[in-house]
Amino acid sequence: MKILVLSFYYRPDLSACSFRTTGLVEALRKLAPDSTIDVITSVPNRYHSYVVDAPNLERDGNLAISRIVLPPHRSGLLDQSKAFLRFSREVVKLTDGREFDIVFATSSRLMTAALGAWIARKLRAKLYLDIRDIFVDTIQDVLPRKVTWILEPVMSTLEKWTVRRADKVNLVSPGFAGYFQRRYPAKAFSYFTNGIDPEFAGRPAVMPTPASANDGRPLTVLYAGNIGEGQGLHSIVPSLAKTMGSAIRFRIIGDGGRKPALESAILASGVSNVELLQPLDRADLLAEYRAADVLFLHLNDHEAFKKVLPSKVFEYAAVGKPVWAGVSGYPAEFVTNEISNSAVFYPCDVAGAVRAFRKLRFQFTPRPEFIDKYARSNISRALAEDIMALVKGR
Repeated sequence: MKILVLSFYYRPDLSACSFRTTGLVEALRKLAPDSTIDVITSVPNRYHSYVVDAPNLERDGNLAISRIVLPPHRSGLLDQSKAFLRFSREVVKLTDGREFDIVFATSSRLMTAALGAWIARKLRAKLYLDIRDIFVDTIQDVLPRKVTWILEPVMSTLEKWTVRRADKVNLVSPGFAGYFQRRYPAKAFSYFTNGIDPEFAGRPAVMPTPASANDGRPLTVLYAGNIGEGQGLHSIVPSLAKTMGSAIRFRIIGDGGRKPALESAILASGVSNVELLQPLDRADLLAEYRAADVLFLHLNDHEAFKKVLPSKVFEYAAVGKPVWAGVSGYPAEFVTNEISNSAVFYPCDVAGAVRAFRKLRFQFTPRPEFIDKYARSNISRALAEDIMALVKGR
């Protein structure tokens, strides 16, 4: 059996897509050792400020990884478009004249899914789509109206062509169900979410001394991840840091298109209890999680983000720290129902955030049931089995 995996990000890049696809490929190799698996991805490029080397071509038994070199880019729409055009051209070249039984494409911004649909059609292979975001929904919230007026109908048409071409579609968030079931009632969807990697699931040998309201030092509140419009940190962190004053100290680890806006907002607010750090590899990031008192999550106040399930919630919950989350809709339901010692507030609501903060217990909170339920290995194996069942026609 010949399997093609299309993923814009792959190890050793830092992104939820990279971790998810790497886990899936490992599961496919175990499940189908006699198959050949070709991964086509890009050289590590998730963050402009995080550079790591990886070979353009890597072979390991039945696995071949081809990494496409992209032009320098940041988070702007034009830059990303140019990068994806290069990626698309190279994928077409690398697959030209080859045979595959199935194409698996994982996509948040729709275009990798559409590319997968095009390649599967050209090669007469089955197509399995893994949808990690509703791009048509998102662009209406994060792009200027003069852009979405032109872009939305084009992307909506492309989405319909792509999804209808697929033999099977997985949705990473159950919150996407209403949107996709309404638009594609004839499709059957699966819901294999993101998950927890083993390094985040073990309790540390020595826990840091938890802070309390009476020990005289500020609580360390950590956010780690993308700093984009979707997270809206620039709309909440400076004001929240100013309101809570010496009670907390924010550590923000990451990069993204709205980092300059966050830096400007911090400067304008005059706060000194917010520290910005560059992205870290996973080992260093885990040490930061364990040293923090509270883990902070925030999604901007846009309709599209009421359906998503951020991959960050799985890491946060696994390490056993209090989770302070500014989310609404499905992610608010998930955090409230699935994560003990968590507190939810409405996005961008400073007063609500302060009230939620007071509900947290500043202590280690083991969550073994959550870890068992959302272990990456279990989810990847189930997703791999679903892919193989499609190939075998079951």
